[in-house]
Amino acid sequence: MIKPDDFTKSGTPLGIAIGIGVTVLASAVIPILPALAKAARPTFRAAIKSGILLAEKGRELMAETNEQLEDIFAEAKDELLRESGIDQADATEYSEASTQRKDV
Repeated sequence: MIKPDDFTKSGTPLGIAIGIGVTVLASAVIPILPALAKAARPTFRAAIKSGILLAEKGRELMAETNEQLEDIFAEAKDELLRESGIDQADATEYSEASTQRKDV
């Protein structure tokens, strides 16, 4: 035989109360969702625009960094050639010969 004590100890009243609360809350929130979506749209659009601008700035920064590194590399290579006493014509021939692919 089921006693009223068993009913309250099993947590059933708490489950019923939570279910009723969720139903009431959902009936109040669901009509508001379309308005929230419309209000959030400009915010999401602004966030996407900021992301695009950030990506563009990152690309520019990487391009500038790459250009500076290429300049530094060319300057260092030129200094090495001058220090070793190799004239520019010989260095060009050596560079072309070392970059040619040899089939094995």
